[in-house]
Amino acid sequence: MGRVGVDLYPLQDNVGLEDVETFGKYLGGSATNVAVAAARHGRSSAVITRTGNDAFGTFVHKALKEFNVSDEFVSGVEGLNTPLAFCEMYPPDHFPLLFYRLPSAPDLQIRADELDLDAIRDAGVFWSTVTGLSEEPSRSAHHTALEARARRPLTVLDLDYRPMFWSDPATATAEVRRVLPQVTVAVGNKEECEIAVGETEPRRAAEALLDAGVEIAIVKQGPKGVLGMTRDTVVEVPPTPVSVINGLGAGDGFGGALCHGLLSGWDLETILRFANAAGAIVATRRECSTAMPTTDEVEALLEEVASRG
Repeated sequence: MGRVGVDLYPLQDNVGLEDVETFGKYLGGSATNVAVAAARHGRSSAVITRTGNDAFGTFVHKALKEFNVSDEFVSGVEGLNTPLAFCEMYPPDHFPLLFYRLPSAPDLQIRADELDLDAIRDAGVFWSTVTGLSEEPSRSAHHTALEARARRPLTVLDLDYRPMFWSDPATATAEVRRVLPQVTVAVGNKEECEIAVGETEPRRAAEALLDAGVEIAIVKQGPKGVLGMTRDTVVEVPPTPVSVINGLGAGDGFGGALCHGLLSGWDLETILRFANAAGAIVATRRECSTAMPTTDEVEALLEEVASRG
């Protein structure tokens, strides 16, 4: 449940947007990418979101169906445009984003009275994001959805904090802390953990998330790997070494693989190694949604890494 849009990514590296000559067009938006990533692992997947009633909205529906993600819960908003996202590519670690989401993005117009609460309640995994809490009516819709879940297992909050979507960091912190007791899994990077619980050191951040009410806390550390923690387990997984082309979709690839691992009932270390490898594969590709790997691709990379010793 959350963001959707169209990514227009440059086909040239190491140049500013003013000098880019050609772009690729891809389905985008963090929550949508996670749904795509989960579907690539054979999971039945849907996204709750909204688009404009425009050509890009039509493209979103078409692309979702091609990725085997249900568009049953995707509706149009009259008078608003489907969001666009541009980026610049300066591999390996600089990918500035430019969002076109004003005066409001359709995905922030998700309304509580339009939600299929039975579908939300029955989902094996329910994935929501902090961005969805940034504006009404989406904020209230997210609270309604989480109340319907009633802390069922695998109720996930992606800490996905983007400062351009918030009036100030303090408001984001207050909203995140309000919902943490309603979720069982929280996942984010160190900077997102600072907004959520005031900690950037991975272990302290994970402990603070557990103290806030979650059952599994996952702290992504980029080139330093990932840390996962429960009340009685601490797992630290090293990074999966790859040559980075675009790091923007790696977290979403991680998220979809995380959903697959959780639904498979794997132990935490196996889940995190699999998710880390999935994110690494996405980072080697230019786009996001179409870059999401299959299970076979992830397992092949893990075998390759293991063979290197």
